Amino acid sequence: MTPHITDYMWFEECFPDLADAYCITLVHELSPAELLRRLGGRTEPSRTGIPALVEAAYDSYAPFSGTRTLFGMTTIGPWTLMVEPNGWHGVNEAKALPASVGTRWISHYDNSNANNDGAFLWAENTDRCLQFDLRDASHRYGSHPDDLLDVIRHLGFEFPEEPTTTDDLDTDRAVPAAFALTEHLTHLRLTPTHLQDTAFICGSAEIK
Repeated sequence: MTPHITDYMWFEECFPDLADAYCITLVHELSPAELLRRLGGRTEPSRTGIPALVEAAYDSYAPFSGTRTLFGMTTIGPWTLMVEPNGWHGVNEAKALPASVGTRWISHYDNSNANNDGAFLWAENTDRCLQFDLRDASHRYGSHPDDLLDVIRHLGFEFPEEPTTTDDLDTDRAVPAAFALTEHLTHLRLTPTHLQDTAFICGSAEIK
């Protein structure tokens, strides 16, 4: 099935507190323990479900939120899913590229509290294959900047430098489009079930 933005409208509807500021990362055939090690993190108490994870990230870790961020991890088939409320390790090149050695790393980030700052990153074995702003796909960076151009256009990412058409939607499509592009690269369709009642292995890492 071809991914479409309508497959992911649930994210902002079901998890508005997470959607305000999040980073979602999928890493191929890398355990949560190894992912935590590569990020230079430390183990934290586990949390079940997104509401508990978000609460812990914003409340329990407030005293040192300026230097560390909390994230939750779980496995889905051969993939490890990392969910960061108010975090961005997944798209931080300084951390993500070294951590992607020997694996495929797909991540997207958005923060509505920071003027809709958002990013998409596809990395393979420390190589930045593709990176772009979620709301400006005109400028793409990496070793394969145009490999997914047709897919990016099909999913409805914005190209501000190009004329719009009457068929364009008025709604912000960046986040559901990022989920759909992630599915295209991983062949894994995330659903609310993957987030709602999942027991997350938690860790925290320094912001660099």
